[in-house]
Amino acid sequence: MRHLSPFDKFIQNADLALRTLIPGAANQQRPSPAQASADISDSQYELDDKERKHAAGLMRINHTGEVCAQALYQGQALTAKLPEVREAMDEAAAEEIDHLVWCEDRITQLGSHTSVLNPAFYGLSFGIGALAGAISDKVSLGFVAETERQVCKHLSEHMTSLPTQDTKSKAILLQMLDDEAKHATAAIDAGGYEFPLPIRFAMTGLSKIMTKSVYKI
Repeated sequence: MRHLSPFDKFIQNADLALRTLIPGAANQQRPSPAQASADISDSQYELDDKERKHAAGLMRINHTGEVCAQALYQGQALTAKLPEVREAMDEAAAEEIDHLVWCEDRITQLGSHTSVLNPAFYGLSFGIGALAGAISDKVSLGFVAETERQVCKHLSEHMTSLPTQDTKSKAILLQMLDDEAKHATAAIDAGGYEFPLPIRFAMTGLSKIMTKSVYKI
């Protein structure tokens, strides 16, 4: 395997960042779960303006969460010490691309847009991921596990908050919930550190800042 120079790594990460942040640039590996309900007439379960705006806001939060996940994994892969951990981070980031595309497509269907704050949250998450990886692989994996657990909590809350008739958004979140739970379990099984309550509370606080800020913008 060819060793990447610092410049090669810079170009690689810049390309990944652009594909994450530019709408329509990322390519999914799996079809969207929303397609399973494509045979149901949208007019039959039409959302009113208030419901559509609320659904778009929730899906925007989920999309920004996936932007953060991409940046987190890429930052960790950059500084991870063991090759197998770097490979696991790269693989997880690839799987999260599906979620990114699914959420973006659904937001477009709802007549809305992704958050203008995504670049800022990407940069912050990349830095956190790189720092966690630089400390140790055990901390890095623990950070993944706790992040995914909090994502699962948000997804579960959004499932109950979405309009009853928005089956497409719910189908997407249901598959995301299953994937994220597996990522959390895999990170702990790989030797991830179980964070103490104070750190988990701090992460929850940062998460709330993100969700409240991107719901509308």
